[in-house]
Amino acid sequence: MQIPPEKIEEILERIDLVALISRHVELKKAGRSFRGLCPFHGEKTPSFHVFPDSRHYKCFGCDEGGDAISFLKRHSGRAFLDVVRDLANEAGVTLDEREDPAARERAQLLEASELARRHFEERLWNSPLARAGREHLEQRGVSEALARQFCLGYALNAWNDLGDRFVKEGVLDWGARAGLCAPRKSGEGYFDLFRGRLMIPIRSPEGRTVGFGARLVETTRPGAEPGPKYLNSRESPLYRKGETLYALDLARDEIRRTRSAILVEGYFDVIGLFAAGVRNAVALCSTALTPGHLAALARADARELVLLLDGDAAGLKAVERLAAPILATGVTARVAALPEGDDPDTFALREGKSGVDELLRTAPALSEHLLERALPHGRASGLEEKMAALARFRPLLEGMPPGMARTLLISQLAGHLGVSEGDVKAHLLAEAKAPARPARKAAPAAAGKSLAPADALFAALIISEPSLLDETGGRFVDLLPLELRVLVQSGAEAADLAQLDEGLKKPVEQCLAEIARTLSTPELRRRALLDSSVNLRLDRLEEHLRQTKLDLDAAIAAGADDEEIGRIQRQSIDLNAERKHLKGRSVRGSTENAAVPPGGAP
Repeated sequence: MQIPPEKIEEILERIDLVALISRHVELKKAGRSFRGLCPFHGEKTPSFHVFPDSRHYKCFGCDEGGDAISFLKRHSGRAFLDVVRDLANEAGVTLDEREDPAARERAQLLEASELARRHFEERLWNSPLARAGREHLEQRGVSEALARQFCLGYALNAWNDLGDRFVKEGVLDWGARAGLCAPRKSGEGYFDLFRGRLMIPIRSPEGRTVGFGARLVETTRPGAEPGPKYLNSRESPLYRKGETLYALDLARDEIRRTRSAILVEGYFDVIGLFAAGVRNAVALCSTALTPGHLAALARADARELVLLLDGDAAGLKAVERLAAPILATGVTARVAALPEGDDPDTFALREGKSGVDELLRTAPALSEHLLERALPHGRASGLEEKMAALARFRPLLEGMPPGMARTLLISQLAGHLGVSEGDVKAHLLAEAKAPARPARKAAPAAAGKSLAPADALFAALIISEPSLLDETGGRFVDLLPLELRVLVQSGAEAADLAQLDEGLKKPVEQCLAEIARTLSTPELRRRALLDSSVNLRLDRLEEHLRQTKLDLDAAIAAGADDEEIGRIQRQSIDLNAERKHLKGRSVRGSTENAAVPPGGAP
């Protein structure tokens, strides 16, 4: 669904931002603003300000800022449209949502998935035919209370138990589209795709069922092949494995509190850790760790990631597989190595929370773990051992994009081997010549509303590569003008720009054409977005500085006390320091590091 920008503006005007944020942060009046401890980073001296006049907040410690929508998105990790709808209800604003077939499809898939979850849960606890499922949980040490917390269920060993429920509720077609049943190959009717399995709902960060993991408990019929131990829902508009983390909905509060997330590989690993009192664990729903997963953790405020994987060869190999995306993004990560033969849930059941906490406390950094595993004796190792270690690092380094993270890892590897950095680089990497980027040009002037070049480029990059919204774009998209932000966060395509005023539409369209011509890969567009975000933030910072100067002049003219004048002056000092920092990173005017809109120099 797309919500008209004027409705968003009405919501923001009606919401009392101070009252809203006060539910989560203790605020005290400080001149024209309200001040408190930032909920997004640990601090002892308050640097988080809420400005009721301009209806925005700003933390001068971690640079977070925005409006009521931005705050709830950041604090709760919920989706843009969900936050807008809740605020509309609170503000008494009736939303005139434009019909969107994709949104309607998602709603109906959600309805079928939630119905299936309730059905499986009812069967697990109420049906005598689900006894094998209850016994399996008992053997694993999973109590009924814990199982209910995770909404575990059971798919009976029957051909159309769920399908009959779908027919009764009138959602059979949507149940099939959700991958829960399928038409029979011969004859009429449908059959259930999950049978004789313990059902594990996979939920969105908001707690909505988007898919299932299914653990085999009973074979479908005597003498039949047992089938894979685990079956998982296929991908759908609801469920994308590369963006979904199991149990993030339950772990989010503890992740926010500890600023740390534990990553495991199995559903029952998460459940076992929860049973032991370790509540910040999540699991992958795929074998690969993606930027989408890391973005989801960042939205939950995870500043550190601890890999807690099985203590066997496969678990150790998994660390190497997961390392490239972690190291490439610069996320702080450590590896907690389990004893051989253990997995997280059995270890937690045996050792309890204190044992898990000690294991996590002593976990080494990811790069240190990789080096020690590949070459335990370091420089003292023989030629063959060093060559084998280099071979193990080749796929890891090839999977990392060029940049500081890869350079630092090569340097660390060279030091561990006792050879020159240049020799390691020459042996492992065939350096590709970096493509030149076009020179930065300004968006042309337009009648009516106008758009700054940085805004136009930033929006166009996300429209051309929607996955960027889960990376840097997700953090800075709130800096865009309201009309453009609504389109971008609603998954806009180029055709949707027709809704905008000509002065906003034309610069974005020209940027899209330039991006299509010069930035041919997702990696080039990602790097261009990083550059663009610096310019976007600089533009907004200049606006803040101008407003702060006006505030200072007004305070002096009004005879404000020394505390109020000192507060504004300190704010100005902080803003100038931030501007200096960003200008050091700015790529304005650079033909080497920026992709830019057409139309002349700014």
